Amino acid sequence: MTRVFGHFGEWVQGRLGPDGPLALLTVACRAVHVDIRRVDAGGLALDQDPAILDLPRARAFLSHVGGTAGRFSITATMPAGGGAGASTAALVALARAAGGQEDALIDACIKVEGASDPLMLARPDGVLWAPREGRVLASVAPLPKAEIIGGFWGAPVKTDPADLDFPDISDLATGLQAGIGIEGLARMATASARRCTALRGPEGDPTEALAQALGAYGYLRAHTGSARGLIFAPGTVPQGAEAALRSAGYAHVLSFETGGGS
Repeated sequence: MTRVFGHFGEWVQGRLGPDGPLALLTVACRAVHVDIRRVDAGGLALDQDPAILDLPRARAFLSHVGGTAGRFSITATMPAGGGAGASTAALVALARAAGGQEDALIDACIKVEGASDPLMLARPDGVLWAPREGRVLASVAPLPKAEIIGGFWGAPVKTDPADLDFPDISDLATGLQAGIGIEGLARMATASARRCTALRGPEGDPTEALAQALGAYGYLRAHTGSARGLIFAPGTVPQGAEAALRSAGYAHVLSFETGGGS
């Protein structure tokens, strides 16, 4: 079996200047993943739960990475359109299960999807990433350890590679190479989430109010997708937080630790 971990939204995402590239710093998350098993030889066939990849896209992707076709069983613990990397994780896992070329992954993702999360990297949250170009814009110092409790709120949103209507976050991205503490990271994430919601919606998002009510350092979101999370120091999530999120309409509520250079 081949497993590739997803992510859970972004610490920050937006344009680096009005005409600059779209950039993001992903939230590494080992609580969501895609698993793929080759179950038979022959032509390409995908048995999926949930459905993430279509056959033409998977076939084109394998041709770019040089993988061997066959029948593959694909399972994912995150919803498609949730902003948790289901599509990229599925493609990377498919390439590895099919024996594709590792150094062709990024280019192949961009060619078949027009966008990519940095999930093929050893430390996805160690770079400021250009998702429409598939390139590293800058290295990021190891992030502080944090505990996230969150879920998926609202409708799924499919990434449109032509969509560059994101706020300017060039001021928020400064200092990432030098290092940042958990309070500063939470302030950055909250500011980025607020700007995104103000520009792109959706209305009625309860995440900020929940963060304040539960005493979180701040909150984060998928800037395209429905993932939402509250940011705490490890071991400080209050009792009742999970129930509060469920009552507010969050689905697939989960908690995980992230950061610390892992």
